[in-house]
Amino acid sequence: MKCLRTTTLFTGLLAAALSAPAAEVPAEGFLCCNMRTDGNWISDINYEESGKSIIPMGTPVRFKAIGRNRVEIEIDGKTQYLGNDYSRDLAMDVFAQRYIVARNPRQLLASMPPRIREAVNSAKVAIGMTREQVAMAVGYPVSSETPSLNSPAWKFWLWSFSPFTVHFDSQGRVNRVETDPDTLAKVVAR
Repeated sequence: MKCLRTTTLFTGLLAAALSAPAAEVPAEGFLCCNMRTDGNWISDINYEESGKSIIPMGTPVRFKAIGRNRVEIEIDGKTQYLGNDYSRDLAMDVFAQRYIVARNPRQLLASMPPRIREAVNSAKVAIGMTREQVAMAVGYPVSSETPSLNSPAWKFWLWSFSPFTVHFDSQGRVNRVETDPDTLAKVVAR
């Protein structure tokens, strides 16, 4: 009898979860963060590599489709792919919603202090930034290394051998960035 009740409860919870409406990716939106592209592929690791350029946060984006480990988007009439290379534990719709947002983050950026605006616009982290501001500036940390966005530290890479870790205080503001001196000079606003 106990097993039947447990099975019935589980079946009911599963049915409720499956029938819950999924959040949608905006058909027309904006890029959440400064992201690097080779002209076709925008990886979630956001490496600074030769031949890549930054697509600024707030760039208008048209959502086209979700494929296997990629989200097809259109920017300025050109197809690009948001590659889910290192955050594969995230459902693809959740992954897409991180990067394609309905509200233009430039509106939010306009209300921030000049020092924070300058850091975000130059794709750098500044002491005192919030998690949201860090994401706008350098993208989201990959979930394989930072499973929770509420974590007190977010791990990033400038490229494969240049990791950096952004640490947040108890109020959720950046209090330090750990890395080697060369990478520090490239990722932290002064």
